[in-house]
Amino acid sequence: MATIEQRDKFVIALDQGTTSSRAVLINHEGRVVDFVQRPFQQIYPHPGWVEHNPQDILFSQIGALTELITKHGLDAQSIDSIGIDNQRETTLVWDPTTGAPVCNAIVWQCRRTSELVEQLCGSSRVQSMIREKCGLLADAYFSASKIRWILDNVAGARERAEAGELLFGTVDTWLIWILTGGLVHATDTTNASRTMLYNIHEGCWDKDLLSLFDIPESMLPEVRASSSFFGETSYPGLPAGIPLTGVAGDQQAALFGQCCFEPGQAKNTYGTGCFMLLHTGTSAHLSKNNLVTTIVASPPTQKQTEYALEGSVFVAGALIQWLRDELGLIQTAEETSYLAKSVPHTGGVYIVPAFTGLGAPWWQPDARGTITGITRGTTRAHIVRAALEALAYQIKDLADAMSSDCGQELSVLNVDGGAARNNFLMQFQADVLGCTLKRPQNTETTALGAAYLAGLSTGYWSGTEELKALRQTDDLFVRKASENDMQKLLDGWHQAVQKAI
Repeated sequence: MATIEQRDKFVIALDQGTTSSRAVLINHEGRVVDFVQRPFQQIYPHPGWVEHNPQDILFSQIGALTELITKHGLDAQSIDSIGIDNQRETTLVWDPTTGAPVCNAIVWQCRRTSELVEQLCGSSRVQSMIREKCGLLADAYFSASKIRWILDNVAGARERAEAGELLFGTVDTWLIWILTGGLVHATDTTNASRTMLYNIHEGCWDKDLLSLFDIPESMLPEVRASSSFFGETSYPGLPAGIPLTGVAGDQQAALFGQCCFEPGQAKNTYGTGCFMLLHTGTSAHLSKNNLVTTIVASPPTQKQTEYALEGSVFVAGALIQWLRDELGLIQTAEETSYLAKSVPHTGGVYIVPAFTGLGAPWWQPDARGTITGITRGTTRAHIVRAALEALAYQIKDLADAMSSDCGQELSVLNVDGGAARNNFLMQFQADVLGCTLKRPQNTETTALGAAYLAGLSTGYWSGTEELKALRQTDDLFVRKASENDMQKLLDGWHQAVQKAI
C-alpha cells in the first residue's frame, strides 16, 4: 500500500502522440488534475510519406512537462514517478555522441517502404516466418523496414551503424535516452513487439529478422518490462532524480488504463487512427483475419508475457481533421455531432478514408480514399455524418474479425480517445456493433495507463484491484436501431470499400 507521504505525491504521464505531446498530472485517486498539450508539425515530403522532426517531438514534450511542473510548483519530492506512452512504430536513428538524429523520424503512417517490404518479404515463407515470430503482418507500418530505409538512404548511416556509432529507437526510447541524459537506451516489451524485429514468444530481438532486414543488433535498445525501472531524470531545467517507471505503446497503455487486465476484455481508442485490442491472456492467438498479435502491458506481479489481438484503422480522427483543415467543412470537431444529427441519414453517401491505404482486416496499402453516393442534394451535413459513420463501420469490421478468430461475439467494448466524447458517434457505434459501449467518465485512459504502470512499479498503487476501484461510473450506449437497418447500411459500406480497393 502507498504510504501517506506517497499519497500526497503525483504521477506524471508523458502522452506523446502523433500530432501533439502532452504532460498529464494524475493524483492518487486516479484523477487528471491538469495537463499541458503542445502540437507539432506534420511533414509530408512526398505523397504517402509522413515525417516528424525529432527535435519537434522532443521540445513539444519537454516543453509541456516543464510548463506543467512550473505551473504547479512541483519538484522531485512531489512527483512519485513518470510514465511514458507513445505513438508506436515511428522510427528514429541518432548519434549517441552528439545526440543528433541522422534524419527526420519516419512516422508509423508512412508508406515509403512498401516496395522494400514487398521485395524482402514477398515470399510466403518469409511472411509466415514474420507472422510466427512477431505476430505481425509483413507491412511498411512497422519499424523494421523504416530502419532499413534510413541505413540505405542516409549518407554514411550504414557504415556508422555497423561501427556501433548509431542508435535506433521508437519514440519512447528517444525520450528515455534524452530524459536520462543519454544514460539509458531502452524500450519496453509492447513497443519492441511493434518493430517486426522482436520475437514475442522468446522475448528477444530475433537474429533471423535482423538478418532479413540487414540491421546491426548494436543499434537496438535493451527491452524491459512495461512496469519497471527505466532510469531517472537528468535533463537541464527539470527536477533531477524523478524515476521513470512505466512505459508502453499508446494502445497498450489505453488497454491498461481501461483496466482490461483479463482475457476477453476489449477496448477501442478513437485517436488519429482507431486501434482495437482484445486481451487474450498468455495465449498468443494468430489471426486468420489479418489482425496482428501484440504484447500487452502487464502489472509487475505478472511474470508471464500476455498478449492481445489488435486491429488498426489508419485514419479516424485524422478524417475529422481533414474535414476541418483541408476541406473547411467544419471549424471544430465538436460541431460534427450537431451536424450529423441535423440530417436523418447520409443520403447514400459513404466515405472510405483510405488516405494511407486500408488497415485491418483488409490490409490494402494501395487503396485510396473515396467518397461515393454524392448527388446534387448532398450537403455539408451529409458528408460530416458519413465521416463519423465511416469510423463506426471500420470498428465493426475489426470486431467481426476478432469474433471470428476467438469464436465468441463481443458483448462489451470499452471506448476512449478524443472522438469517444462524440455522443452521435458512440450511439451509432453501439447500433452498428449491437453490443454495449462503456465510456469512462475520464476518457484520458492512455495517459492513465502510463501513469498506472509507473505507479504500480513504485508502490504508489498497490495493485490492479485498487486501480479498478478508482474507475468512475461509465456512460453506457446500447443498440437502439434495428439489426436489419444496420445490415443494409453495412452492405453499402462494404460496396464502397470494394470500390476503394
